[in-house]
Formats: sequence, C-alpha cells, structure tokens
Amino acid sequence: MCLEIPKTIYLGSVKNLEKVEVRLLNDDSAIPRSFSESASGYDLYAYLPGGSVQIGQEPTRIPTGIALAAPPGIDVQIRPRSGLSAKGVLTTFGTVDADYRGELFVTMYAVSPKIKHAVQHGDRIAQLVFSQLALVHFEATESLSDTVRGSGGHGSTGG
Repeated sequence: MCLEIPKTIYLGSVKNLEKVEVRLLNDDSAIPRSFSESASGYDLYAYLPGGSVQIGQEPTRIPTGIALAAPPGIDVQIRPRSGLSAKGVLTTFGTVDADYRGELFVTMYAVSPKIKHAVQHGDRIAQLVFSQLALVHFEATESLSDTVRGSGGHGSTGG
C-alpha cells in the first residue's frame, strides 16, 4: 500500500515555523501530518508494508519508517491518539531527543485482553507534539516556598 501523503507539508498562515528535518527510510514512508490548522499534534503512521500487527496487552513496538532531526531547544514528544485511546488501545509517551537520529517507533498495547486491534500499514498510530524546551538548573535548598496546597494531594488535587 502506497500512502497518498505529500512529502512536504506547508501551513500557509503560520509564521516562524521551526524546521524539523525528516528522513524517509523507505520510498513509501510518510511525513507526519496535521489535519487541521489548529491541531497541536502531527500524526505518525505505521510502516508495516508486509502486513499487520495484532496489538495485545504486551507492549509492541511499531515502526514508522522515519527518522527526525529536531532543532536544539525543541521538545519532541510521541503521544497517544485520542481515537485509539477511546477504544482501549494506548501508546506510551515518548521523548525524541534532539541528538537522536534513529527510526521512530511507537510502543502500543491494549488495556484489556478482550480488546482486539490490528495495526495496518499506513494507520495513524500516534502523534508528535513539539514545544519549546525549558532549560533549567537545579539548586538544592533547605525549604521551599509555601503554597495553599503545600505537600497535600500527591496524585490528586483533592477534587
């Protein structure tokens, strides 16, 4: 199956775009794509030209057929697609470091043994989300400033 997706995506009304180089590892690999001007994520596609992969409760790595060169200072995250999550098929969050140049893989699994989901070549399986990386340094201290919440509610804000 050859994906009918353009090799370059232009967003005409968006200014100051960061350039992210994409290496297509195969002739029919697909560049990540967003489907609306306001979407924050770019869809990643499964690269499975030989067939499909059945997703179960064990984590399964799905190839994408692409590699990225993210500019320094840009945080690249692989995130689940809400449509798959609603069906009980999840992807693990992942970070693509700016110095990583290997193929991107998406780790997928089903939340229940009753869920059957086959990933086909060209399926949208996850999203790439880009943001500015906050560079920080850590400073040891004896105490932290007080807040209303304080140390209460770890794992929950109490609501």
